[in-house]
Amino acid sequence: MTEEIVFYHNPRSRSQMVHWMLEEAGAPYRIVPIDFEKGEHKAPAFLAINPMGKLPTIVHRGVVVTETAAIIAYIADNFPEAGLAPEPTDAGRGAYYRWLFFGAGCFEPALIDKMMKRPEVERKAAVGWGSYDDVLATLKKALADGPYLLGETFSAADVYVGSEIRFAMMFGAPGLKGEKVFDDYVARLSARPAAQRTAGG
Repeated sequence: MTEEIVFYHNPRSRSQMVHWMLEEAGAPYRIVPIDFEKGEHKAPAFLAINPMGKLPTIVHRGVVVTETAAIIAYIADNFPEAGLAPEPTDAGRGAYYRWLFFGAGCFEPALIDKMMKRPEVERKAAVGWGSYDDVLATLKKALADGPYLLGETFSAADVYVGSEIRFAMMFGAPGLKGEKVFDDYVARLSARPAAQRTAGG
């Protein structure tokens, strides 16, 4: 099986995060552009690969991987020489998993609730993320000692969560832009060569 990753991509989607991750990892990849306006994400050929018709999607060694956090974790594990994830037996692996899953399970749904102006549930414990304010307070505390989610070590968790924070700022999500801890974090991430190589595409 080839080591090349087939990367189904449209820069106006979450696949932008995976593009950055591929560059950070130094992974060999080939982009297959997916045009939303032409409906290529709903074409039978693509639905045969990902029935959800969603990006990002990758195929590696004949295996389809979907869901942004899963793809990012998969790339980190399959290209360990890049040092983007603690070893499985490293104590830091727990924090690494925590922030990857926090991004997918807490930050993103809380952000979508906030941006779509959905009413907060009365019992915050009924949803896994509590509230948008809870989520931001948790991230703010995690980054206070920084410079990254795992302290001094940049990881794939920063690619994922940092991308989410950066995109949220771009769309005017409250409580982020103008907060020094978030502004500084996004500036550090945006200055990385791999992030600059994939900016806008």
